[in-house]
Amino acid sequence: MSRLIRPHLPALQKTASYYVLHITVAALVAYAVTGNLWMALTLSLLEPSVQAVAFFFHEKLWERRRNRRVAAQAVASAGVHAPQPAVQPVGA
Repeated sequence: MSRLIRPHLPALQKTASYYVLHITVAALVAYAVTGNLWMALTLSLLEPSVQAVAFFFHEKLWERRRNRRVAAQAVASAGVHAPQPAVQPVGA
């Protein structure tokens, strides 16, 4: 697998299952509203396809947010502080 896909595999798998679920629901709703199978299938493929891409990036943003929070908590709990500049004695 490529270096691009491997680190994101769980999110991509989740996105794919969400995509199938969304298409199924969208097709059923579109058919119930229109009564036209061809139109229902067309509508059900367009909107979820865009949603699937948006969902992937949404997940990545939330993951980045979580990672930053965990890193900040680790720094705070370790008592690590930014280095302080050395104080020069007066007249030195």
